[in-house]
Amino acid sequence: MPAEEFVAGWISGALGLVLGHPFDTVKVRLQTQTIYRGIFDCLVKTYRHESLLGFFKGMSFPIASIAMVNSVLFGVYSNTLLALTATSHQERRAQPPCYAHVFLAGCTGGFVQVYCLAPFDLIKVRLQNQTEPRARPGSPPPRYRGPVHCAVSICQEEGPRGLFRGAWALMLRDTPTLGIYFVTYEWLCRQSTPEGQNPSSTSVLVAGGFAGIVSWAVATPLDVIKSRMQMAGLKHRVYRGVLDCMASSVRQEGLGVFFRGLTINSARAFPVNAVTFLSYEYLLRWWG
Repeated sequence: MPAEEFVAGWISGALGLVLGHPFDTVKVRLQTQTIYRGIFDCLVKTYRHESLLGFFKGMSFPIASIAMVNSVLFGVYSNTLLALTATSHQERRAQPPCYAHVFLAGCTGGFVQVYCLAPFDLIKVRLQNQTEPRARPGSPPPRYRGPVHCAVSICQEEGPRGLFRGAWALMLRDTPTLGIYFVTYEWLCRQSTPEGQNPSSTSVLVAGGFAGIVSWAVATPLDVIKSRMQMAGLKHRVYRGVLDCMASSVRQEGLGVFFRGLTINSARAFPVNAVTFLSYEYLLRWWG
């Protein structure tokens, strides 16, 4: 099993994470809190109340953890394609796999990454939803002092299973969505690249960016449900499952709730995934 895909996935994931985390913080808050009137209102209130650092809450933890999950995604995807087609990453431009194999490999990568991602994503979401300003004399301390304290607190208050709150919604979100993600990327690259050649930097950037937008457009409804289920333990609210969370959200806020955060997701998706794919492709070419 070639290891370079895992390493390239980790590095490209870390680069994309740094670029996209402020957008992700705004997205999570819009999906889980009702105090904001929209993206601009969330941006202004976060900056006024928490300064610029408020947009980077919970980032140090994902750089190590979620970048590692990205490593699992790209590594499993590439190695599943290797098993299905008997071609390495370098050989796939001359012998492109069929889209069914690409979709299956993407779904496999999405399914496997959930087992690694669920606890890390839960902690990230909880930290991002802390709206307390930076420590000042007389100000209330934040509920969680950092990722380790957050993990320990969840285990103490909700049990070890609490770390996997929202995991079913995460699996339903990521398994088909990442199949679509890689199919979109491959299709766009092939449309703009002569047969047998490697795509140019521009092609990779555009294909990666639009793959991110398409996948997040599909994923946003379940992303909203996932985030709400992750925050339910903190709010002492119990959903009986994904369907109960969906029904409860629709009753209270209408069908539009499923698209909360879609605009910011799309704005974040293009640059993050463009950089992720460009760094991934060039790292593999450099090592190859």
